[in-house]
Amino acid sequence: QGNDFVKLSSFILFALLLTSGGAAANTASAAAPLLFAPNAMHWVAGTGPAKGTAGVVLVGNPNETGTSIIRVKMPDGYINQPHTHSHPEYITVMRGALLFGTGDAINMSKGTLLPTGSFIMVPAGTHHWSVAEGTTIEQIGGEGPLVNIPIKKSM
Repeated sequence: QGNDFVKLSSFILFALLLTSGGAAANTASAAAPLLFAPNAMHWVAGTGPAKGTAGVVLVGNPNETGTSIIRVKMPDGYINQPHTHSHPEYITVMRGALLFGTGDAINMSKGTLLPTGSFIMVPAGTHHWSVAEGTTIEQIGGEGPLVNIPIKKSM
């Protein structure tokens, strides 16, 4: 059981993305601006719980300590199951809409629908979930590692 928790808690948004998508951002000089046109971003398909999504690393290495910024593209109806983080999370809805809620279980009637341009600051330790409404892109920033810690379902 402990090993399963380690596997789950080590799940990082888009594990493949984080190791293959952000090399340019990770090696840029702090003195030089980073510029990313939308058509130049290298989106990587999500796997495991993130299957059906895609992501791109813009700044940093989300697997390590330090500031990181990523974008996540989700299809309509994609559910990000209840989870928490050991760090504050900063989310901007770039496209589409996000139904966002807090708690250990998804309760659509208690979620808040956030349209394009909305911002969410999720304090460390807050149990939360989201559902994409339409094709949705969110930008996520925070101090790494950007680890989703799943909420265990009670039996």
